[in-house]
Amino acid sequence: MEFGLSEEQQQIREEVQRFAENEIVPVAEEYDTEEKYPHDVIDKAAEMGLTGSYIPIDYGGAGYSILDTAIITEELFSYDPGIALSIVSTSFGCEAIMNFGTEDQKERFLEPVAMGEKISGAAISEPDTGSDVSSVSTRAEKDGDEWVINGNKMWITNGTVGDFFVVLCKTNPDAQGRYNGFSQIIVESDRDGFSAEKITGKLGIRASDTAELVFDDVRVPEENLVGTKDAAFMQQMQFFDETRTAVAAQGVGIAKGATRAALEYAQDREQFGQSISEFQAIQHKLAEMATDTEAARNLTYKAAWNVDQGNDITKLASMAKEYASRIAVDVADEAVQIHGGAGYVNDFPVERLYRDAKITQIYEGTSEIQKNVIAREMLGKGF
Repeated sequence: MEFGLSEEQQQIREEVQRFAENEIVPVAEEYDTEEKYPHDVIDKAAEMGLTGSYIPIDYGGAGYSILDTAIITEELFSYDPGIALSIVSTSFGCEAIMNFGTEDQKERFLEPVAMGEKISGAAISEPDTGSDVSSVSTRAEKDGDEWVINGNKMWITNGTVGDFFVVLCKTNPDAQGRYNGFSQIIVESDRDGFSAEKITGKLGIRASDTAELVFDDVRVPEENLVGTKDAAFMQQMQFFDETRTAVAAQGVGIAKGATRAALEYAQDREQFGQSISEFQAIQHKLAEMATDTEAARNLTYKAAWNVDQGNDITKLASMAKEYASRIAVDVADEAVQIHGGAGYVNDFPVERLYRDAKITQIYEGTSEIQKNVIAREMLGKGF
């Protein structure tokens, strides 16, 4: 088994590191404190091909693999998760268009996102629907050659800055079976009846835009339907191997950034006449943080590599997501502890990383859901 990265992947990592150090680090605290979307940074990221990096070259993207994208995500999140999420989320929802969309949809929607000209979003969760996706109640009804959409979506990334959203709707309420009767429909944000309200006061990832969306008799043409009508639930399930692996990479990045910050602080901070890095208790903390991060990275990279190979890795993706997110929270906690009182204020990045880490255990399926998936796969397929 080959564990090394290619020369190109090493170059990608180094380029992203330089970008983050030059463009993200100087403004990270500002965007977090003010809870504002980093438009300027996004524009610069687009110039580097970091927006929609996995979109095929034919549609203006960089055509990076899932493993390449995991490396990019890890590096960005190690510097600032809020701005990092803003960058990697510019193409949320595009997976559905890539895999199930028509050629016209790909040309109209993928290319502008890849070029950094537009921002997309995926609208799935609702005020009363989180982990139980099959309870989505937003309705889309056919009226002539248009879809008329009514409902609310909650916790939607890019909600107030997105140009279009791939919306999961109930299109056949009479469909037999709990998972049937759902469709994905592209809704442009300038449609009449569409509105978005920004959600503020978040614990972390404050630079990333989150909103509640309202669809009040929003009309879109029938050609905005993505894929097969009434089959969207199973289409959605196909993306979880990719998206959960992506969140695992986020967790690895946060753990890496927290470990790096703790190491630097421990070497600089002096107590009792010596650097605190000389104390065994601190050394043990650093050793455990580094080991846990490396273990999470290997699990995440294995998942990403298998996605690229087209393998069925439902269990592995959930393992990577659950473990890496847990490590992100634990390592960030230890980083704050090493900083002591200095880690409890925003003079150092660990305070922000500590707050940002928690979301990785919640979105794209909570840790509890991941454990359910892992156990279900084990009971059905063995170990």
